[in-house]
Amino acid sequence: MGNEYGSVGVVGVGRMGANIARHLNDEGYAVTAVYDVNAAIAQELAGEIGAQACGTLAQVTSLADTIITVVTDDQAMYAIFAASGDSLLQGAAGKLFINCATITPQVHVDVEQRAEAAGAQSLEACMASSITQARDGTLYLMCGGNEAAFNRAQPLLDTMSISLRYIGSAGKAAQVKALVNMVMNINTAGLAEGLGLGEALGLDSGMLQEVFSQTGANSRVLETDGEDMEARDHECYFSAAHASKDSGIALGLADDAGLALPLAKATKAQYDRMIDMGLGELDKSGVAELTYPGRGGK
Repeated sequence: MGNEYGSVGVVGVGRMGANIARHLNDEGYAVTAVYDVNAAIAQELAGEIGAQACGTLAQVTSLADTIITVVTDDQAMYAIFAASGDSLLQGAAGKLFINCATITPQVHVDVEQRAEAAGAQSLEACMASSITQARDGTLYLMCGGNEAAFNRAQPLLDTMSISLRYIGSAGKAAQVKALVNMVMNINTAGLAEGLGLGEALGLDSGMLQEVFSQTGANSRVLETDGEDMEARDHECYFSAAHASKDSGIALGLADDAGLALPLAKATKAQYDRMIDMGLGELDKSGVAELTYPGRGGK
């Protein structure tokens, strides 16, 4: 049972965080505390799994030995690890933070430094997976930070994942995750263009996807998104808004390295266009709405 590894808190209980909490609870971990800026969803999840819906971040730290965070962006990450005011760092000595958000790698470095100054440990555990895998405990996790923190977290991370990899020091796993999402987003936008052009040419979509799957046009995205693009089924597992954000992280890394990445830049522009059209909360497969004839794009 997970209880031997201490109690667990989860900060950020949207689609991913809530399903991580549910899975750990099912596996016997003592999930004692949950928190979200949207208090209503924290209250609902707390009632479901028997946790405390906390009104402050400091309360989460006081109730849990290990705190998993799944927040939206750099600003949110800095806010929950603030140097003053309500913060997870209040009374954090001896605690372990496992941070799962896709954010700028330098933020993970900064958070590790803040945690260590408070007597705590911090580990980035970047997820190359989606909602279903969070619920089932089959995440693909890439970790960065102090190796002692990874070793401490490993039993819990094993419960959450089907594949677990230690990448290196703080920020390194986040760099890999940025590249994973950059390439995934490019593949998604490219598939949408290929299927959209096929539609315009009057080609059978089922046939085209089968040919793609058997040739160099194959990709994981074809398997997950191809039929959804055709059917216009864009139920959100990874939003267009997040695709834009993550492509932006990769482009920032490229700027720092002095590299031009025109495909990544063009892909981000497509997802930015979706946001401008009010489609940012559609799944990333919704980029097909810009490429299929007779849909929203021109």
